[in-house]
Amino acid sequence: MKVITTNKKAYHDYTVVESLECGINLIGCEVKSLRRGEVNLADSYCRIVNGNLVLVGCHIKNYDKDSYSNLESRRDRRLLAHKREIMRMLGKVKEKGYAIVPLKLYFKDSLVKAEVALVKGKRNYDKKDSIMKRDVERDVQRTLKEYGER
Repeated sequence: MKVITTNKKAYHDYTVVESLECGINLIGCEVKSLRRGEVNLADSYCRIVNGNLVLVGCHIKNYDKDSYSNLESRRDRRLLAHKREIMRMLGKVKEKGYAIVPLKLYFKDSLVKAEVALVKGKRNYDKKDSIMKRDVERDVQRTLKEYGER
């Protein structure tokens, strides 16, 4: 599995409740751009339209060597998942505070996959608490490393 990109902002702004692996419907020049790592998931999210899971706002740069089949770089892309998984997520999204956000794009063998998560928004004090926990863990690891070197 080769990770193309991760959505670090999603981990900061949301608490991940559950995740799902989906395929993504792309054209050839988009796959070539993904292989070069020219993608941004920062402001993207997922919607359910007519029973289909759709990735909205994902920017995949146009492949510069392709001329006629380049499409809009921020177009909506269909995600491929089982109908029952989509309907289960739809039921959760209708509850207050839940959303569907892409976490990462990666290659699994030769296929492009998207990890999509059902998330719940964090409050400001939750964000500060997670930053504090990360800093404490970093200090502990640094101390253990110094202790091990002596």
